[in-house]
Amino acid sequence: MFNLPAGTRSLLLINLAVFALQNFGGESLIDYFALWPVGSEALGAPGFEPWQLITYSFLHGGLTHLLFNMLALVMFGGDVERVWGRDRFLTYYFVCVLSAGLAQLLVGLSGNASGETIGASGGVFGLLLAFAMMYPRRTILLIFPPIPMPAWLFVTLYGVLELVLGVTGADANVAHFAHLGGMLGGYLMIRFGRSRRR
Repeated sequence: MFNLPAGTRSLLLINLAVFALQNFGGESLIDYFALWPVGSEALGAPGFEPWQLITYSFLHGGLTHLLFNMLALVMFGGDVERVWGRDRFLTYYFVCVLSAGLAQLLVGLSGNASGETIGASGGVFGLLLAFAMMYPRRTILLIFPPIPMPAWLFVTLYGVLELVLGVTGADANVAHFAHLGGMLGGYLMIRFGRSRRR
């Protein structure tokens, strides 16, 4: 942890601290800071508030959810931040979080999503994309099954899988379109940033 760049380390520590608070604060944190669909208050659920587009990313639905997101943050975020620096890295991360949240809200407006959205996955998927664009040939070893593949292929297959799962409605408890929204926001920021630097 102590070898991580400052931005990645800060995100990791904040996520860990918020998870600890969740275990004490319980449902009140979810009610106020998870991302709720627009109009959900009409169904008796907490309603949407603008700050939720950021705060939802610090909440997690259990230890496994937290650990997988934080593992990805550490694996990919550090390398991305070392290239970009702290400020650009954090800006990029939160743009991905925001675009993921907006994508999830749009899905909710279409009637295909209900309940709250939580987790850092939107930002993490953006980091996966940035990592694959920076280091397309670096080998990533999957956990299940343990198959090595280049980063560009891993991210491409993961994105296609998320799209298929989202369209078919499989594994409905996972915000697949939020993951794709995080990748899309990251891609647009990378392309827009390149244009400006030129």
